[in-house]
Amino acid sequence: MKLGFLFAGQGSQHAGMGADLYEQYPAFRAVYDSAEVDFDLKEVSFTDSQGLINQTRYTQPCMVAFAAGLTAVLREKGIVPSVAAGLSLGEYSALHAAGVFDAATAVKLVAFRGKAMEEAAAGRESAMMAVLNLDRAPLQDACDAASDLGCVVICNYNCPGQLVIGGEKAAVEKAAALAKEKGARRCLPLKVSGPFHTPLMAPAGDALKAYFETVSFAQPRIPVIFNCLGTVKDDTVTIPELLVRQVQSSVYMEDSIRSMAAMGVDAIVEIGPGKALSGFVKKTAPEVPVVAVETAADVEALPQTLEGLMKKEDA
Repeated sequence: MKLGFLFAGQGSQHAGMGADLYEQYPAFRAVYDSAEVDFDLKEVSFTDSQGLINQTRYTQPCMVAFAAGLTAVLREKGIVPSVAAGLSLGEYSALHAAGVFDAATAVKLVAFRGKAMEEAAAGRESAMMAVLNLDRAPLQDACDAASDLGCVVICNYNCPGQLVIGGEKAAVEKAAALAKEKGARRCLPLKVSGPFHTPLMAPAGDALKAYFETVSFAQPRIPVIFNCLGTVKDDTVTIPELLVRQVQSSVYMEDSIRSMAAMGVDAIVEIGPGKALSGFVKKTAPEVPVVAVETAADVEALPQTLEGLMKKEDA
């Protein structure tokens, strides 16, 4: 089968994620045991007794370790992607799956990224809101009209009917009010710690640019669809350049899913935790089967699930 792997981003994390996988699969354990971070990765992921998992600097390495470990488990079972993408933070997991860097490097990179993003957000009155059932053009008009109060942009194009705006709080609130006037069904505040994927994250981008000069990036073995492009890259831009751009510009997830579907994947596997991206796929490319994998039970069921999908296609 030609599979697309889609890696979850920040927001779907929860205490206990990966505990059963760590218990059952040596390949999963190896990722956690080799991770070089300045906190107890296993304690925060599996127990979170101090309530740290939703803080960006902890969330990001926990999520990428989970994704890298699960990718290793699936690889041992012969389940590998032909193309990969991820939501925001999940892009690093996609690059790891494509062989651009190993698991230990991926975790170390996002540990740095999480701290840089926290520092860029510190002291700012910022907000992000999900805007439901409004098209891109009228929402862009609302953001433009609200920009007299500060920075506000469409920072996530998730799927048809779901966009996210972010920036300085007053400007975001004004844009949300204007969006409702233009027909948005609802505007829901998101519990996030900063104005992610907006120009306000430029300091994090600068920090990443300097840090990437110390990192070796291999050529991807499979196509990777990039957030800030909504498609694969060409030779005019490098992966580090795109990762610097990604942290401070819009995530085109809907476009990325359409690109993956256009590449002829037989199915998309969401590497969790959670099933948010599966929902985006169903709204964006309903013709493509999608299955979410988060637990050991999901892993064990996946080969049979994929086999069933192929039989259905053949029929």
